[in-house]
Amino acid sequence: MRRRFGIEDTLAGMDLLLHRIGWSVQVPSRKATERDEAKTATWKDKQWPVIKRRRRTWAPGSASRTKPARG
Repeated sequence: MRRRFGIEDTLAGMDLLLHRIGWSVQVPSRKATERDEAKTATWKDKQWPVIKRRRRTWAPGSASRTKPARG
């Protein structure tokens, strides 16, 4: 929203705005016919934990793009 309209809002604010104009969350009514349950379960077991793993917050580093981390 910021890029397109030049304004910034929270998710809660956007939710409120969309409900005011009559929009709601869209949820698929059915699953895709091409869906492979076995592949989905395998991906969920192997890949999802890697993606959701917490990042190390104690590691030394720098948030600056121009100043490299010391160490």
